[in-house]
Amino acid sequence: MPIATVNPTTGRTLQTFDALDAEGIEQCLAEAARTAVSYRRTGFPERAALLLRAADLLEAEAEDIARIMTIEMGKPLAAARAEAAKCVKAMRWYAAHAEALLADERPAEADVRDAGASAVRVLYRPIGVVLAVMPWNFPLWQVVRFAAPALMAGNVGLLKHSSNVPQTALYLGELFARAGFPPGCFQTLLIGSGAVEAVLRDPRVSAATLTGSEPAGRAVASVAGDEIKKTVLELGGSDPYVVMPSADVARAARTAVTARVQNNGQSCIAAKRFIVHTEVYDEFARLFTEGMTALTVGDPMLPGTDVGPLATESGRTDVEELVDDAVRRGATVLCGGRRPPGLEDGYFYEPTVLADVTPAMRIDLEETFGPVATLYRVGSLEEAVERANHTPFGLSSNVWTRDEGDLEHFVRELQAGGVFVNGMTASHPALPFGGVKRSGYGRELSGHGIREFCNITTVWQAADPA
Repeated sequence: MPIATVNPTTGRTLQTFDALDAEGIEQCLAEAARTAVSYRRTGFPERAALLLRAADLLEAEAEDIARIMTIEMGKPLAAARAEAAKCVKAMRWYAAHAEALLADERPAEADVRDAGASAVRVLYRPIGVVLAVMPWNFPLWQVVRFAAPALMAGNVGLLKHSSNVPQTALYLGELFARAGFPPGCFQTLLIGSGAVEAVLRDPRVSAATLTGSEPAGRAVASVAGDEIKKTVLELGGSDPYVVMPSADVARAARTAVTARVQNNGQSCIAAKRFIVHTEVYDEFARLFTEGMTALTVGDPMLPGTDVGPLATESGRTDVEELVDDAVRRGATVLCGGRRPPGLEDGYFYEPTVLADVTPAMRIDLEETFGPVATLYRVGSLEEAVERANHTPFGLSSNVWTRDEGDLEHFVRELQAGGVFVNGMTASHPALPFGGVKRSGYGRELSGHGIREFCNITTVWQAADPA
């Protein structure tokens, strides 16, 4: 894939960029390694001041970067503005909380004495240079939710962004430099995927984080494992959205529409499989389908647009193939299921609801990265759990119920990194985020996230001889 801005609304290539050559990559690695030595010695107040300046810059420039994101990957402009605002919030949150999150830990006095020590401390120290391999779907947020904690922990970042959002990638590298971070503290590498392995194998790189597809995660984890380097992976998701008889069905259906089509349906944590108890299935299916049908598909720059284009032509093709396979094998199309008429130039696809989905269909197990929902009818709590766990993914989950017994059963049995009750999955800087199974490992955000790229050091001091 060339490094280029291709407007998915029109299919036109607006700008292309040259990839860094070997000499350019070496210069970036050398500068990152030099900076890591000195930056790790800075204090939390200094780091916080720098991050707050970056947050102020981003807040002032939110409209400009929102337009760039919409042009590059097609999310509605209102959603792009919200993404920029969320990044500002995360920067300020980590500036305020990082020092406390990484404070030295002191074991209980009894344990210290039992260890034969006069004092013991556990320290969180920066790991060094971290390579971040990031996706296009939330081109600002995915990066900032790594960068904010990593920089506050005293680490240095190298960003390999997706090749279809180069302007957003370059903006991020420049943002931290303009905020006053030392040269080399956070750099954007305009490189193709084929250059990632050499960068990750470089001994000056200590760790890597990746958000993306399962194949990309396997590739990075394989190289990092060979080099014995720490990784955090946030991969795909096919999140269940379970609606039980005690739920507020009307509210569940309204929220389901947003949960499925957020970011034009291109979100790992979007609800994708709607598992509904038979007692409320017909009502939910009707309301949900009505809500999906009412959405406006069109130019993401226009204020009335709910769903813009998919980010790439190949992404739309993938969605079409999954839907076509399901229909051939007996799925019922309740709405959508085609390219919208009148929008032939861009990569648009109608909001779609499929019923009568069976295990014989690819869409039953594969992640659908577009505005397509699958509906399942279940007859019991146990069947709902079984259907929810019937996937190789385990990123998050949504449960709608007002029955405490049902809720506790779901919390205990669902195989997912999160359970969101009577609402849709969302990320927040104070809450740990990540998945299980083929959705990856490790956590981002909160204290759990900032500690992922820290070396944990035990300091033991001998007791005075008697």
